[in-house]
Amino acid sequence: MRDEIVAAARAQTIAAGWDGVRMGGVARAAGVSRQTVYNEFGSKAGLAEALARREVDRFVGEVRAALDAHGADVRAAAYAAIRHTLAAAADNPLVKAILTSARGGSDELLPYLTTRSELVLAESSAALLEWADRHLPEADPTARAFAADTIVRLVVSHIVLPRSPVDETADELATLALHLFHTAATHPAG
Repeated sequence: MRDEIVAAARAQTIAAGWDGVRMGGVARAAGVSRQTVYNEFGSKAGLAEALARREVDRFVGEVRAALDAHGADVRAAAYAAIRHTLAAAADNPLVKAILTSARGGSDELLPYLTTRSELVLAESSAALLEWADRHLPEADPTARAFAADTIVRLVVSHIVLPRSPVDETADELATLALHLFHTAATHPAG
């Protein structure tokens, strides 16, 4: 039931923007009562958080797969994960709805990608750090964690405010990732 409610909220957000989402409309689309939606999520903000969590979990799973497909090749893994993330975000109708509604004056969901993005940053950084821990065990743990966090923050900033085409941005950020992880690996903790 919870998944159906979140799916209904996602569909309405894509169709009408977050400002157009009403708890009653979500309830009708999910085939439950309005009170059930409130009981499950507490408020529209709680529903927004659940919606953000679902998208983050999906994205992070895809990022893990992209990283793992390239094993210990830092640049190739970073490029694949970054490119996938940028391209998927550009093609994701929910991300488009969030960014479009924010540009139109509403920003209730945008914080989940920006100022309240702890969820996105923590989950994405954890995926990258887990990969780095497996493939760069000799690297200084503090430097390795800083590299993962920095890369994720930069990717999120390029999702919110794209500067260049996806391939070009992914290439430049992969080069930076290689540098940051190489520096971490050549200066082991000691």
